[in-house]
Amino acid sequence: MRTTRRTFLQASAAAAVLPTVARAAEATLGTRPIPSSGEAMPMVGLGSWITFNVGDDPKLRDECAAVMAAFFAAGGRMIDSSPMYGSAQPVIGYGLAKLGHPTTLFSAEKVWTSGDGPAQIEETRQHWGVERFDLLQVHNLVDWEAKLPLLFEMKAAGRLRYVGITTSEGRRHDLFEAIMRDQPLDFVQLTYNAVDREVEQRLLPLAAERKIAVIVNRPFEQGALTRRLAGEKLPDWAGEIGAASWAQVLLKFILSHPAVTVAIPATSRVDHVRENLAAARGPLPDAELRERIAAAVRDL
Repeated sequence: MRTTRRTFLQASAAAAVLPTVARAAEATLGTRPIPSSGEAMPMVGLGSWITFNVGDDPKLRDECAAVMAAFFAAGGRMIDSSPMYGSAQPVIGYGLAKLGHPTTLFSAEKVWTSGDGPAQIEETRQHWGVERFDLLQVHNLVDWEAKLPLLFEMKAAGRLRYVGITTSEGRRHDLFEAIMRDQPLDFVQLTYNAVDREVEQRLLPLAAERKIAVIVNRPFEQGALTRRLAGEKLPDWAGEIGAASWAQVLLKFILSHPAVTVAIPATSRVDHVRENLAAARGPLPDAELRERIAAAVRDL
């Protein structure tokens, strides 16, 4: 069920107290340090692929803003987007403006095309309405030889806080690994979930070794995993880690890997964003339970 206009107005009315509410929520929300700085990051963020690509529809934009309000109120910080996500960037900017630009925001964006990097970054910044980005990432390694030096230069000049690279769905892992070994990255973003575990072999251990923060995309395989598990009874052992849904089980599996910093599920629903953030509270599975989760998801 979609968020109603009334729900959005209620969320907007709460925007004035968002910083206080977010600080209280973050006190109980699990965090991980960004290795290059020690800055604490709540372990669940908000992605915007597909879900925030709603164009100029005022009702849908208000619904996205309501999701963002609930996200910040629950203690969330990192919102991630890209120039290739359709209208997601201006929709995020719309929501931030409606909410009075929450000071707790950690803005994670990407540079994507092989064209004019500075022009694209400036256009993106204007869409968001922020003074500068916290993190810029070279999206899917496109033109990385030119774009990474640009991002490092911005960081050195104080116009950017962190630099990263991204990949998804197992693409170009050999090159990804080589760049991780050779470049002073703050972040990497990659695909990881209970059925897509290839990165456990090389990339996650390397991130830990190199002290690089890890953002996990596609935690639900773009909803395929949660749809497949929707009709299945939640095992009794889910209660051991405080998981009340399969979505929380899947997220807790990801977050329990010590190299993972934050997962960024995307959603257009207020109830789902609250459910996702709740996965960063309470206990996480140990090694034995991680394998039971992976087996359960694989076999169902």
